[in-house]
Amino acid sequence: MSYRIIGRSIPRSDVAGKVTGDARYTMDVLLPGTLWGRALRSPYPHARIVNIDASRAERAPGVRAVVTGKDVKGILYGRRYRDLPVLAQDRVRFIGERVAAVAADDREAAEEALALIRVDYEELPAVFDPLEAAREGAPVIHPDVNSYPGLPKPLAAPSNVFVRDVWERGNLAAGFAQSDLVVENTFSVPRVHQAFLEPHCCLVRIDDQGTIEIWSPNKAPHGLKESMAAALAVPPERIRVKPVSIGGDFGGKGCPIDEPLCYFLALRSGRPVKMVMDYQEEFTAGAPRHAGVIHLKTGVKRDGTIVAHQMEAVLDSGAYGGIRPSAPVGGPSHTCGCYKIQNSRLEVMRVYTNNIPGGQMRAPGEPQGFFAGESHIDCVARKLGMDPLDFRLKNLIEEGDSTLTGARYKGIKAKETLRAAAKAARYKAPKGKNIGRGIAMGYRAPGGGAASLTVELKPDGSVVLHTSVYEQGTGTYTTLRQIVAEELSLSPDEIQIDIVDTDSGVPFDSGIGGSRGTRVITGVAFQAAGKAREELFELAERALGWPRAEISLAGKNVVRKKTRERKPWKELLSRLGRSIRQQAVNRDDEHSPVTSFTAQVATVSVEPETGQVKLLGLTTAHDTGTVVNPTGFQGQIDGGVIQGLGYGLMEQIVVEDGRVQTTHFGDYKIPTAKDIPELQTALVKADGGVGPYKTKGIGENPISPVAAAIANAVEDAVGARIRDLPVTAEKVHEALKKCRSNVNGTN
Repeated sequence: MSYRIIGRSIPRSDVAGKVTGDARYTMDVLLPGTLWGRALRSPYPHARIVNIDASRAERAPGVRAVVTGKDVKGILYGRRYRDLPVLAQDRVRFIGERVAAVAADDREAAEEALALIRVDYEELPAVFDPLEAAREGAPVIHPDVNSYPGLPKPLAAPSNVFVRDVWERGNLAAGFAQSDLVVENTFSVPRVHQAFLEPHCCLVRIDDQGTIEIWSPNKAPHGLKESMAAALAVPPERIRVKPVSIGGDFGGKGCPIDEPLCYFLALRSGRPVKMVMDYQEEFTAGAPRHAGVIHLKTGVKRDGTIVAHQMEAVLDSGAYGGIRPSAPVGGPSHTCGCYKIQNSRLEVMRVYTNNIPGGQMRAPGEPQGFFAGESHIDCVARKLGMDPLDFRLKNLIEEGDSTLTGARYKGIKAKETLRAAAKAARYKAPKGKNIGRGIAMGYRAPGGGAASLTVELKPDGSVVLHTSVYEQGTGTYTTLRQIVAEELSLSPDEIQIDIVDTDSGVPFDSGIGGSRGTRVITGVAFQAAGKAREELFELAERALGWPRAEISLAGKNVVRKKTRERKPWKELLSRLGRSIRQQAVNRDDEHSPVTSFTAQVATVSVEPETGQVKLLGLTTAHDTGTVVNPTGFQGQIDGGVIQGLGYGLMEQIVVEDGRVQTTHFGDYKIPTAKDIPELQTALVKADGGVGPYKTKGIGENPISPVAAAIANAVEDAVGARIRDLPVTAEKVHEALKKCRSNVNGTN
């Protein structure tokens, strides 16, 4: 099907404001009498709070409010799982946990007051390794875990393992017994930060009517409203989340962080309070991607058929688990899920430790799982003496097959996508010395959720799209304008965007995340525009006497197709004396009928003397539905690949005994332009998709296989297998030393 606007590359709607400075961020919101809020943080990973003396801080110049744990006792917050105290109550559970807070006339006064607060601690046994924390007899970090709202299943007894999900099929023991070869590996993955430009921040004001107004770069404003209402035990209608621009998200800005504490400072002081984390706080007390340990065991026949597979993923949740949409992290369950295996068992656990809490990041849990799974698949292929490409092609799922979690999809293009990547990368072409190529696969279905928006046609001829979705960098507003323009026969630049707060009569909207934009939000834009068009046609039929079947749109005119008469529709609305407003609401939480596959080929060179790895190129292939905006689509691919590059080669929040060592960007390295090689994309046209235009998600798919493709390429180049990320020169050098020792028969 052909479209006028869908499929065209048009400029991003939000770019001009970001370049000119017109975009309004939380830091830009200036309210009269605003105070600065700052938090005092724990220096211990696990300790009992014996006493807090804040009396000197309360008397300090410029201080308007001081809050400690006793002022917020019993209040827990989070998204669907609430285990986070506003301030530590009785005990601290990680270095960097908030213990007390101050609101003062300026930031300096607040910092000086924090130094006056005296806290007496009694240290408690701490546990930092998630495997140790999961063992019986480990110090229980949350004795009251069974009382936390949103805990998926009651625990038989308090335990650090607060989430355990299992997927099984067939007879695992029989599958391993039938195997000619069994391969086992253990992989570890680090914490990584989202590295957004704008740190977590918020501004809270309580007006004279008791309405709680919140400015926060939260991509799920209705979710923030619900979370705050549940935590504070106030009616949701008393909370209004106001629109602001988001200075980067990458999954990390969907949950409350300082907002509840900011509220209590505003309540205590009677004035608006603003809190802004500095980047040291982001690294030491933010919500990074989970670290974890993943063990895999796979049984195969000599011909390469996989007959049994077992995976156990232990994710280090850190001290708390509520800084994400729900308690479970399902991403690791995708590990090896795109292969046909009759007998399997997958287990994913989240485990409390006394480390920095794990949060949410692009494709949550999937980069961890695919690094381990796709690295392991290469190891199995090499043990068999098979080419990793051929091994994958033999075992990838096809139409009618299900994933290891039991999900079934229509239009499976796994093999076609892999072949497209291999062809574009010239996978089997000759290579130079110490140059390797590595393959990795991934898949992800678009997420579900709720969406709502309103399309308004005004008597002055303007068209306004009212939405409470905040643009977090993926081009959502641009996509919405394209859809409304397509359905109303307009140009996208004729569609205005009105960003409304959560108290403007707009029903609940899940916000942006989980690749749901293409599945859910595009659908409501299509529906609202279509309903507005139909109302306009009915009006034209009544006002002009034209047969309904002969009416169409051409720009801002209604047209009678038979006679080619045309009339500006603004004249009809002026005569009517009102706008046309049509709202669409959709909630789609059902399992997606389609998924999208990703296949990637990395090419690297390795310097054997130093272990230095240079990424020479990366090819990524995707099976796609209709591409709404090709430039935006490619931008999502390139951005995901570059973040995957950072995950594979350099990024890591180093934590020792609970203390974060990488506290600034001087130590925490992210990719720069010099690190990025030639990026190549190959697209495979899928037979179907979701929504009115048959689209598929792309925002999260490209990031997950990159690290495994790089690690596989390193082994292909020099024979060194790296099982813990990132793949650094030091690790490769050490692995090569061991390889040489094994060859020489020395220890």
